[in-house]
Amino acid sequence: MKRIFYFLATNLAIVLVLSITMRLLGVEPFLNANGLNLNSLLIFAAVMGFGGAFISLAISKWSAKQMSGAVTIENPKSPDEIWLMNIVKKQSETAGIQMPEVAIFNSPVVNAFATGMSRNSSLVAVSSGLLEMMTKDEAEAVIGHEISHIANGDMVTLTLIQGVVNTFVLFFSRVIGYTVDKVIFKTRQGTGPAFFITMIVSELLLGVLASIVVMWFSRQREYRADFGGGQLAGKQKMIAALQRLKTQYETSALPKSIAALGISGEQGIGLKELFSTHPSLDDRIARLQQSTN
Repeated sequence: MKRIFYFLATNLAIVLVLSITMRLLGVEPFLNANGLNLNSLLIFAAVMGFGGAFISLAISKWSAKQMSGAVTIENPKSPDEIWLMNIVKKQSETAGIQMPEVAIFNSPVVNAFATGMSRNSSLVAVSSGLLEMMTKDEAEAVIGHEISHIANGDMVTLTLIQGVVNTFVLFFSRVIGYTVDKVIFKTRQGTGPAFFITMIVSELLLGVLASIVVMWFSRQREYRADFGGGQLAGKQKMIAALQRLKTQYETSALPKSIAALGISGEQGIGLKELFSTHPSLDDRIARLQQSTN
């Protein structure tokens, strides 16, 4: 219930902020007596599409900690906490980024994630299961994978891609809805039920197509982060960590909103693969074995 509350509260806050922003920008309604105003519609779609994505990025550290239950290490006390802080510090210096916040979340599943507004304002979190079930070499490689996500700017790039596809979906779903309403159903004044029904259906279908693009990028960044983890910790350590994940793999314990950020996530076969946040572990291992680093 706590996770659901934070999810709903966050989304309501984003909608409220964006609504106020459009009022301040003086954006006129995209539907008026003269028909569909494409300029206003484009501004509306861009503000909602990019605005939602960037607000989510801005609060990503806070929301990830709330949804996963990750607790930031302020004063490391246990041997695991001291080791973890030292490894993150060492790898972040090597990668040329500022020291991220470091946190641990309680889960028996081997997992970790990285998030944050920028390369120099980020969070790395690992599960308690990772510290218990992985060797130090394997855990070091997983941390290198997450540090590579930060150094590569993956969070910002994914946000930009999400903003573009969101804008695309919002804009064209309304254009399609308006066209069907006027051309096929011959609505003369205002808009009829056909506009809203067609808009919703179009938004769902376009959203599916858009998610394929976003998930493709998510899988590509996993390959790059594996390569980066191999550079920071050692190629064989990264391969060993991925092989360990194969033996320990369970469905990601992370909430869906941050599952794409984890070292281990949803994978699929056939058409389902198009909507997977992560490539198969076999593919990741093969790619890494074929790399030259």
